[in-house]
Amino acid sequence: MIFYLLRRIVYTIPIMIGVAFFCFLLVHISPGDPLVSILPPDASIELQKQLMRLYGFDRPWYEQFATWFWRALNGDLGTSIASGRPVATEVMRAVGNTLMLSCMATLIGFLFGGLFGFVAGYFRDSWVDRVASAFSVLGVSVPHYWLGMVLVIIFSSWLMWLPATGAGPGGSGEWAWDWAHIQFMVLPAITMSVIPMGIIARTVRALVADILAQEFVVGLRAKGLTDLGIFLHVVKNAAPTALAVMGLQLGYLLGGSILIETVFSWPGTGFLLNSAIFQRDLPLLQGTILVLATFFVVLNLLVDVLQTTLDPRIQRS
Repeated sequence: MIFYLLRRIVYTIPIMIGVAFFCFLLVHISPGDPLVSILPPDASIELQKQLMRLYGFDRPWYEQFATWFWRALNGDLGTSIASGRPVATEVMRAVGNTLMLSCMATLIGFLFGGLFGFVAGYFRDSWVDRVASAFSVLGVSVPHYWLGMVLVIIFSSWLMWLPATGAGPGGSGEWAWDWAHIQFMVLPAITMSVIPMGIIARTVRALVADILAQEFVVGLRAKGLTDLGIFLHVVKNAAPTALAVMGLQLGYLLGGSILIETVFSWPGTGFLLNSAIFQRDLPLLQGTILVLATFFVVLNLLVDVLQTTLDPRIQRS
């Protein structure tokens, strides 16, 4: 197991280098002036050249990449062009907010998706299965940003039960786990959980239906095992794959929440990416994408190790 873990860690090194390279390259080949957010409209040519030299944009792209990647390895992601603050500080604050929201959404999606999937798989080909499957397909099909706007209209504008935007009375810097702050998380968390809920429900439904059709379940029934005992055996066999899917969905939520965080003005990485794109803030954009990619790779590694540990059928050396 230790050698397998070390081998997986070694495999992630070229992946991270490739992600960093393509992240840097795609950002730099996109059109637009990276200094547009700080240069005045009447800026002189000399001032533009000075700022280009200051941020290193006057050097060849491969020199810029080597310098940026070496600094990133040492924890320095540069300085934001728009705000003048360190990119690492900006990104880590946003990552904390996104991680908090994504974990809440994943928890909601896993609980309800797992419940719908187990019920649909256990009562397969019945009306319960059809209803649960319809809800899961609907959850995957509905655009989450549209759903977010609908939830804001219903629960914030019409019923006035929940706030529409923000991260609390004092912002994310004064976050506390009380209702005054948690109520700001309810709508974005529910919106983010819909797609993972549908995916997990479909996955668990197929797993449970396949497990119930296997011979060992027939043998357990023949031995007189109760429905609860059979259910526990099904959960044990379905858990590794279900946890792997949940881990992948958490990684997706960390990087794919830009629209939802923009709709609800949640100060996470999605909102930060949106601001960096419109402000053409290259250091902030590159640093945010690199950190999110790193989280996704590390999360995949943890999920792989967890699945290997929980599933006795998988042998690793």
